[in-house]
This record gives sequence, structure tokens and C-alpha cells, in this order.
Amino acid sequence: MTKAFLPQMKSRNHGHIVTIASALGLFTTACVEDYCASKFGAVGFHESLAHELRAENNDGIKTTLVCPYIVDTGMFAGCEIRKEIQSLIPPLEPLYTVQQSMKAILGEQEMVCIPRIMYIPFIARAVLPWEANVVTYRFMGGDRCMLPFIKNTETKTSNGHMKSP
Repeated sequence: MTKAFLPQMKSRNHGHIVTIASALGLFTTACVEDYCASKFGAVGFHESLAHELRAENNDGIKTTLVCPYIVDTGMFAGCEIRKEIQSLIPPLEPLYTVQQSMKAILGEQEMVCIPRIMYIPFIARAVLPWEANVVTYRFMGGDRCMLPFIKNTETKTSNGHMKSP
């Protein structure tokens, strides 16, 4: 999509490119390596494109990177972080996620983590030593949060019928 529209945007020095990634494009969790890799790819693509636009003085083309936490669409049904922390960062309501994304886009915000608390692990990952991040990750239940989700998915076939035990 970007390849199709970017040349015209550049010729007019006008437009807005929005990349919908995920908090899992900024830090990871176990058992969804393919998902995390694709979201890291989206973040890397976005950052590289934003740098390219600045280097070429295309200041009329805005960019916004949207990194939401789990949105309650059923996609990651069963994913659970540590019980004591769940009330602090529950799955996001879709409407709230859209509202926060649109607020960031219309405000020409270059990056938005939804909810804002997702900036903390993003910054911690960059600043703290690896071991400190692993301890925090395990404390929050990040090492096991996708296990119930994976187990639920493995019990279903591609057409939605349950496998026999």
C-alpha cells in the first residue's frame, strides 16, 4: 500500500502514513514468535520510512506508529498476565483503541502506545540490562501469558470444530 501511494505523497509533500503494529512489536512474549517478528518488522519498516522522509525533507508527510496492547477482539482469547496485574492492564476495548489511535493520528503524534503504560516496558527494554528485563517479564507473567491461548488454539481445527482428546 505504501509503495502505491508514497510516490504521489512525495511529489506533493503531503500525506499521512499510519502503521498499525502492536506492543509486541516493541517487546516480546513467549510462544508467538511469528506474530512478534511480524510486528517488529512493521515497527522497523515504519521507523526506516520515517527516517527516509526526514532525510529527504518531506516534512509534509506525517507518520504515526500505533502500538496497542491486546485488543479484546477474541484473537488472543485466553492470554493472561499475572492475576495481580490484570486489572492494571486489561485487554483493550476496540472502540477505545480506535479513539486513541485516531486522536494520535489527527494530532500528528509520531508514535502511540495504548494504553500509555506500555511505554514503560518499551523504555525499560532499551535502558535496563537484559537480565533485569527477564526478571520483570517473568514477574508480570509474560513468560507464560500466551500458554492458555496456545492451548486453546491447539484444541481447535482450522474449521472451528474441537479435536477429539
